[in-house]
Amino acid sequence: MDRYDPIKIEQKWQQIWADTSAFKATEQNGTPKMFLAEMFPYPSGAGLHVGHVRNFTIVDVLTRFYAQQGLNVLRPFGYDTFGLPAENYAIKTGIAPQEVTKTNIDNFRTQAKRLGFAIDWSREINTSDPEYYRWTQWCFLQLYKKGLAYQKESYQWWCPVDQTVLANEQVENGKCWRCGHEVEKKKMKQWFFKITEYADELLESIDSLEWPDKIKTMQKNWIGRSIGAEIDFHLTDSQKITVFTTRPDTIMGATFLVVAPEYAGLDYLLTDDTREEVLAYKSAALKKSEIERQENKEKTGVFTGSYAINPATKEKIPIWVADYVLAGYGTGAIMAVPAMDDRDREFAEAHNLAIVETELVDRDLYGTPKTMYKMRDWLISRQRYWGCPIPIAYDSEGDPHPIPEDQLPVMLPEVKDYQPDSSGRSALAKATDWLKVKVYNEKTGKIEEMTRETDTLDGYACSSWYLWRYASPHDTKAAWDPEAIRYWEPVDIYVGADHAVAHLLYIRFWCKFFADEGYLPFREPIKKLIYHGYINAPDGKKMSKSKGNVIDPLDVINDGYGADTLRTYEMFIGPVELDAAWDPRSVGGVYRFLNRCYNLLDSISDIDNNITIRNKTIKKVTTDIHKYNFNTAVAALMEYVNELYKTGACHEDLVALAKLLKPFAPHLASEMLERLDANDEWPTWDDKYLVSDTVELVIQVNGKLRAKLTLDASDLDDEEKIKSLALADPRIAKYTADGIKKSIFVPRAKLLNLVV
Repeated sequence: MDRYDPIKIEQKWQQIWADTSAFKATEQNGTPKMFLAEMFPYPSGAGLHVGHVRNFTIVDVLTRFYAQQGLNVLRPFGYDTFGLPAENYAIKTGIAPQEVTKTNIDNFRTQAKRLGFAIDWSREINTSDPEYYRWTQWCFLQLYKKGLAYQKESYQWWCPVDQTVLANEQVENGKCWRCGHEVEKKKMKQWFFKITEYADELLESIDSLEWPDKIKTMQKNWIGRSIGAEIDFHLTDSQKITVFTTRPDTIMGATFLVVAPEYAGLDYLLTDDTREEVLAYKSAALKKSEIERQENKEKTGVFTGSYAINPATKEKIPIWVADYVLAGYGTGAIMAVPAMDDRDREFAEAHNLAIVETELVDRDLYGTPKTMYKMRDWLISRQRYWGCPIPIAYDSEGDPHPIPEDQLPVMLPEVKDYQPDSSGRSALAKATDWLKVKVYNEKTGKIEEMTRETDTLDGYACSSWYLWRYASPHDTKAAWDPEAIRYWEPVDIYVGADHAVAHLLYIRFWCKFFADEGYLPFREPIKKLIYHGYINAPDGKKMSKSKGNVIDPLDVINDGYGADTLRTYEMFIGPVELDAAWDPRSVGGVYRFLNRCYNLLDSISDIDNNITIRNKTIKKVTTDIHKYNFNTAVAALMEYVNELYKTGACHEDLVALAKLLKPFAPHLASEMLERLDANDEWPTWDDKYLVSDTVELVIQVNGKLRAKLTLDASDLDDEEKIKSLALADPRIAKYTADGIKKSIFVPRAKLLNLVV
């Protein structure tokens, strides 16, 4: 037989799969379904790297595994295409983001097909396609109608280089996550989604999810529900500050108040003597991220010059400003009880403030009960050209009006200059013809000429509903077809390594909202979540284009290893939830393993010597895939092949091997099954062949484990023989040279303890 040629075999089977639409999914009532998806990628110019391959291969292994078991499997694909990289590239080169995005998508698709992924390409989606973002805009309008999409003026992170608002998680050490320039705080009118409306349900339904515990904990912490009370502290001249506290019972020990640097009433609190110092402190605080402010061990602050009256003690207490208090949490003001709170004590000690030990009082005695959340409403405005246009226009008085649904999509106009304008608005502000639109004004009852919104939506809006679009991606009448949704959704298994909080929280929020509106028959979008580790460079560092350590999967394939080797290696590299470093030597080892699988076709035995190991391997691989222990499943296949080389492989052995191998190395497995004239139906095991004819016995000396012996199960009752074998073992002999006092044999526990 010819030698194993992975490139030739893979090209053959990829063509067959394409010609037969092998992975096209249709609704089949009566057949159990399985909907699997990965967090879809942003198609950068660099294309897929081997880290992406791990993400996609996990989905593909499960796709093929469940299909082989007879389930009706849907595995679609898409691209999250709006965002700053394409816009920055357009600013730099003048090449339209639309053009760059198309080129990048073509490259990603080519790579994905070379990897042999079992994708239903008829369901491919692209978030910057007008036929897609038409429905993103529709989703926005549904939220707007219910008051869950709204505008307000607030301080936002602003990148002066990218000239756009940034979310908190996009600010790293006071710098823009994208360009690295220092950011600043700017007061702006922005659009928000009122995710806090669903805070309680988002929190309370987390425990029901089949998600990794660490992800559920991160979501709980992000929502951060606190139950407490609001208490008024009056100033000396009848003004008041309302604080939020989770411990109203400690009010007797409150010796000072602290307000956030952004506190709305700060200016009123300042005196001529303190104004300059406080405003300088405020300016410095606004340059720090909230994470920095919370984690900073140095408790800095400035006295405002004003005092308030503690309603419990009637004592006059000073009001300070400090950056560890956040304006967006509670009221932006707290009562400090240094005798009861470590953070308050540190601040009091640093600034020579009173610390008073006192008794607790009745919690209902002071203040009004209140529940607060760390989670803020979702800021969705972006001052970018390359994003989904917000379907809003403004009348002559500046009031917003929704674009009618029958006028969607609001198309991105073609522009020549992608640089934001001098006011910080997106390049859309320069598209003068596009800016003007006629919209019905419900206040006047007339159709009037208005000005379009020039902000675009945060890319997370586009990815908050795409899983439902997969059910009916070509529907021109609705965002998703109800019948298709009822069949396919929710997603059975979702795979990713990013967006532990933001994306996963937002998609849950939208799911609950659209369920309330009657558009979805479920309230959680994802049943099971696999959150996997990264594949890093060989030196353990994260792969990045800037470091020049990115490994292109096509380079690995074209070096002669083939896609099956790459796929199998990435599943073998380690436990799915852990990071792993790329190891070129191990890639070669996996290639040799696949060679050995192929070469077994050369000498098929007529004798079935491997019934036990075959059944054990089937059970092991099946169980491991169900548990997402892909690395140990591959290891079991390697052990199986080693045994087949020792004992000779019959037809049944090779059919089982090919079927078990198919999720990992589908091209090679398909070739083997064709030559063996066998189907790919997943094999089953027979329990009667799983009873071992050997047992492992633990040997202790004075209660300490010293060795393990493997012996025939028939010898388990022969204590003298076992003792003789143990004493002859050099690992035991060195401890028993002076003889033994007695032996304790426990057959049921498979234990022999020698006492010396």
